[in-house]
Amino acid sequence: MITAVELGLIYAIMALGVYLTFRILDFPDLTVDGSFTTGAAVASVGIVNGMNPWLATVLAFFAGMVAGVITGLLHTKGKIDGLLAGILTMIALYSVNLRIMGKANTPLLGEDTLISPMRASGILGSWASVSILFAVCLVFVAAIVWFLHTELGMAMRATGDNQEMIRSFGVSTDNQKILGLALSNGLVALSGAVIAQYQGFADISMGVGLILVGLASVILGQAIFGQRFIWVATLAVVLGAVLYRLIIFFALRGGLDPNDMKLVTALLVVAALLLPRWGFLRKVPKLGRRGGSVVFENGTAAAGQAAPDPALAAAVAATASDASPNGPSER
Repeated sequence: MITAVELGLIYAIMALGVYLTFRILDFPDLTVDGSFTTGAAVASVGIVNGMNPWLATVLAFFAGMVAGVITGLLHTKGKIDGLLAGILTMIALYSVNLRIMGKANTPLLGEDTLISPMRASGILGSWASVSILFAVCLVFVAAIVWFLHTELGMAMRATGDNQEMIRSFGVSTDNQKILGLALSNGLVALSGAVIAQYQGFADISMGVGLILVGLASVILGQAIFGQRFIWVATLAVVLGAVLYRLIIFFALRGGLDPNDMKLVTALLVVAALLLPRWGFLRKVPKLGRRGGSVVFENGTAAAGQAAPDPALAAAVAATASDASPNGPSER
């Protein structure tokens, strides 16, 4: 079970990337299946050729960003539908990944990797390693939450919510989409690089169907833990990735055929999408905002709470001020 939790925490980085495109940008990006393998291929080849594993992992992140930029350019500049742009990049990356590795599989047995210190000290497969990986995930969660509350991040959120509105304030939605896709696929490739080092090899087919795993983590986590606040929604993605891996673990322990795992994943996504609509989990207390007070779904208010978060409105106003020909006005 501990191994399943470890894998869930590593795949959570990939799920955070999917969250950026699926929830923040409202963009159906299928590049994930290819960029995940790209990250694993770049890191594995670099490590095999004597590169420092930290440097190899960073290069994997930037390789994933390049893949995301290509999808973004195809969509924004080439005017290709977002879904089709992702598919085209994903297909092209299959050949690119084979070129990078030179073969279908690159083993890392006996090589120094990011996981080697934990394996050598004997803490891999224990709650100590789980604590380390969870701390790393919290760093990524904090970084994403911070970014999404910056002016640039709130412009990206506004792009996903209402492109026409934010474009009227002088924001380039094309640039926001390219940046979001780059960051998303960078995180996906980073996760692929770490997974390759964890399991000891990179394989050309390791990213097949991964977008479904990412969507399952995002939808399952947010359906259970909520998404009313950015930090809750982001942390829910991490917990959803772990929960997904635990479900798969117990399904296999229960005697389920491994060939049915994709079917199980699809059913999990369907369940996570449909159950909230049917009233499931509605009795769980969730906080919302109404008229400057925090209220529960049953309508009762909690007095003395903070006013609604004006972050997005402030970002739009700041962006409009910066976009004016004379710069920000002084009063």
